[in-house]
Amino acid sequence: MSTKTEIKWDAIWRALVQWRQGMKDDPAVTTVAEHYRRDPWAVLVSTILSLRTKDDVTLEASRRLLAQAPSAQKLAAMKEEQIARLAYPAGFYRTKAANLKKIAAILLSQYNGEIPPDMDALLALPGVGRKTANLVLIEAFDLPGICVDVHVHRISNRCGWLCTKTPEETEMTLREILPKKYWKGLNALLVLYGQNLCRPVSPWCSRCVIQSHCKQVEVERSR
Repeated sequence: MSTKTEIKWDAIWRALVQWRQGMKDDPAVTTVAEHYRRDPWAVLVSTILSLRTKDDVTLEASRRLLAQAPSAQKLAAMKEEQIARLAYPAGFYRTKAANLKKIAAILLSQYNGEIPPDMDALLALPGVGRKTANLVLIEAFDLPGICVDVHVHRISNRCGWLCTKTPEETEMTLREILPKKYWKGLNALLVLYGQNLCRPVSPWCSRCVIQSHCKQVEVERSR
């Protein structure tokens, strides 16, 4: 496994940021966070809806649902069927609707309707894993965290920065080797990079801006 000193993080970061400047769109959760002025409830809702869902679907579903339920209080008063209808066609929208209904009740009973800026408290909410909790802490509260989704996990392992089996292992390893100043921005950069260039199958290695920092682990075919 690579160490902090072996990986040229500053060079990698500069290359990714420069590439990012040519892109128009942010990941859906970031867009929602900025639109709602980083309101914690909006970030939590959109992050839950984003799981296993494409960004454009997440964005529209988030806007529909938040228009009707801009707070935990408002959502708690809605029927689960109505929440599901507004969340459709987000992946597993019925399960997400059920979890959001439960989350709203917990927030009202334990936190006066507010989102707790605490990892353990967030992880105790139904349907909230480390990816969601980290993203809420980063986007809503500007707290340090490393949000690891499939893109961050894939690219980190493909480049040979680490060797892990699960996103949670990737997060814990990155916490050890990635300079803290880069934690909060990692997800937004690598999500866009994974969607556009470092694809799961046949990545665009010929267009890669961090190719000199990538070992192309298990890349059998590229473009």
